[in-house]
Amino acid sequence: MTRPAAEEAALVEARVAVPDAEYARRIANDLVARRLAACVQVLGPMASLYAWEGEVHQAQEWLLLVKTTEEAFSRVAELVVERHRYDIPEVVAVPITQALSEYAAWVRNNSGGIGGAEQQS
Repeated sequence: MTRPAAEEAALVEARVAVPDAEYARRIANDLVARRLAACVQVLGPMASLYAWEGEVHQAQEWLLLVKTTEEAFSRVAELVVERHRYDIPEVVAVPITQALSEYAAWVRNNSGGIGGAEQQS
């Protein structure tokens, strides 16, 4: 396991909670197809308890674990906010401080975005 060199993009795992499995697959597919993430794992269902508008709520959700770079995170968040039906979706990044060097290179090589031509889904 190695730390990224100063010139290499730092890796992050973005976490995104979504309301159902089909929705999870659509966002995951969009992120990978646009090369904003090298991989998205879909976990669920899970129980989420949260405070909203002064009340405690419970919902069944799925969790996306998005393997990407710190540089691409803002574009990941933009896409999620654009596609998500929650008023304030969970989109957080957790730094990846250690990774197999070959895996880290693969994530970096597949998380640069598709460039100028944006796909529509």
